[in-house]
Amino acid sequence: MRLKNWKKTVALSLAVVCVLGIAALLLFRQLEQSRLVNHGVPEALIPVVSADTISEQYDVIVAGTDPEGIAAAISAARNGLNVLLVDGHDRTMLGGLMTVGGLNTIDLNYSPKQPFFFPQFRPANYLNKGLFQEWYDQVEGSSFDVNVAANVFYKMVKAEPNIDLVMGTRAMTPITGTLDGRTVVTGMNITLQDGTEQRVLASALIDATQNADVAAEAGAQFTLGREDIGDTDSLMASTLVFRMKGMTQEIWNKLAKHNDTGIDQMSVWGYKEAAEYPSSDPTKVKMRGLNIGRQNDGTILINALLLFGVDPLDPESVKRGMEIGTAEAPKIVDFLKQRFPEMAALEYDGVASELYLRESRHLKAEYRLNLADVMENRSHWDDIAYGSYPVDIQSTSDGRIGTVLMKPSQYGVPFRTLVPKTVDGLLVVGRSAGFDTVPHGSARTIPIGMATAEAAGAAVKLALDSDMSLRELSGSEERIEALKKQLRKQGVDLSRPDLPQPEYTKHKHYPGMLIAANMYLTSGGYENDGWGLDNEANVQRFFNAVRAVRLLHRDFFPGEMEGVLAGYADPAKEDLTLEIAAGLIASAMDLSVPEGSALETLLADGWLQQETLNLISDPNKLTNGDYYSLFGDLSRHFLPDETAENPVR
Repeated sequence: MRLKNWKKTVALSLAVVCVLGIAALLLFRQLEQSRLVNHGVPEALIPVVSADTISEQYDVIVAGTDPEGIAAAISAARNGLNVLLVDGHDRTMLGGLMTVGGLNTIDLNYSPKQPFFFPQFRPANYLNKGLFQEWYDQVEGSSFDVNVAANVFYKMVKAEPNIDLVMGTRAMTPITGTLDGRTVVTGMNITLQDGTEQRVLASALIDATQNADVAAEAGAQFTLGREDIGDTDSLMASTLVFRMKGMTQEIWNKLAKHNDTGIDQMSVWGYKEAAEYPSSDPTKVKMRGLNIGRQNDGTILINALLLFGVDPLDPESVKRGMEIGTAEAPKIVDFLKQRFPEMAALEYDGVASELYLRESRHLKAEYRLNLADVMENRSHWDDIAYGSYPVDIQSTSDGRIGTVLMKPSQYGVPFRTLVPKTVDGLLVVGRSAGFDTVPHGSARTIPIGMATAEAAGAAVKLALDSDMSLRELSGSEERIEALKKQLRKQGVDLSRPDLPQPEYTKHKHYPGMLIAANMYLTSGGYENDGWGLDNEANVQRFFNAVRAVRLLHRDFFPGEMEGVLAGYADPAKEDLTLEIAAGLIASAMDLSVPEGSALETLLADGWLQQETLNLISDPNKLTNGDYYSLFGDLSRHFLPDETAENPVR
């Protein structure tokens, strides 16, 4: 009897487990399907109204209504300052690049600490939080409806009585003076939409324009594009976002099934085959993989059209880029419809009103964020924001392809990166702040820009209360701690977990690899596992690296390299020896050396260091790491002075 009851109990238990398992599976499938559903509704754009009158003086002027400018203005206002927020463009909405420019997919900075169980169904944990999180929580997700985003920005600004907003200005130029021999920004001359000119004084100015135009006119110094690594001819390509209409949930679900493509309810990333598009003029425009941002009205915005040769500082060049992209976009849509059956029902629906200009000026700041900061996940005593987005180097303006250099866990952005070396009374926020060109590939993202801008707004208040200049504040550990305390009160998360030292930094050739990465000779990819430090090098690969560096530093490498590989049947299969490497270097440098003595000459003349050669385990079979270190030695002689002084920093 007991055995019979036990069998019934086991059978009943198994039945219950099966029912619960089936229910859990059905629930999981339902959650997975609903994960891709956008519940947002279309919104009409709220008309943006400028202030009726502008005062003659404010505590702070914020130039630019991109997200960084909005964050700086709101932060300053919430700290009790009177703020003038000036647009500087003929725009009808707030948000700049993210709204007018149609860049509705956000490059998010994820925290290293994420939900463990079923993370796809739980909110992600982002770095910094603060005003970015406040705005982000009111839009749809990883991509957003442009009208919704613009309306949220406007509501946040209008909720602050201390902000006077002025749109549609024709011009804005800084007012400067001198104090103790230094240039000081004291206000701004503004030409209003009706042509009226107004002089406005302020205790501080925050430049949140994309190209830091106001700061440049005030006398702040910058490098341009990749100048800091010796490349004076290129910067990252620009993009014109284009729009397609007719998106339905059925089509969206089909997009999810495409190979090597990621998707959530608002974003699609992948579709690498889009790069097969036959451009009308490959020297001016081409396609890469798609970043698709969904909107609430059945349209999608696509960030994938790369424009080469656009000078972000030349309005005529930007205008030509717009014209080229506008003419190409309908052709691209036709290609996408034919290449991808799931897109066949979609239609072309126009382009954004502004170009996405990825790179122009880089501020010479009290501190420049460098590649070692990012690759080593460094913290600094004055960190007021953190970043974790991959170092994403897009194709350059001369057509060279881009790469994902590496993926940091969490690095700090110092307040000093916002402070110009040569001008007082001024802070620069956004992508043109004090970032070297390579780490700029990560730090240029809007969430970091909004976080640094929030700090800038609070810093002006603290400097005024402390009777200090912004530069003096940037050098005071006590005042920076007070700034951090205030930011935490504002909801900014400045916590930093204990992070393990990245494995690649423990390698004996890491210093050389860092130099090579800074010159785009190597990359680690999204998983930081592509450096190949211990992989065997070959003659062809080293020759290609020398040639690439030579193109950027012809004064140091004046030698002609044609025919150098003539003696090799297949240089890609030829082991790279130290003697061969030295010979190729000497040839590129156009050194006159006796045959077989290139290494001895390079060592005797100080081009290479014995300490570096001691790191090489097998001179007859060099690794990638070995030749990265050789470039590390050489770079001290050809990199720009400020970089060569401390190339790893």
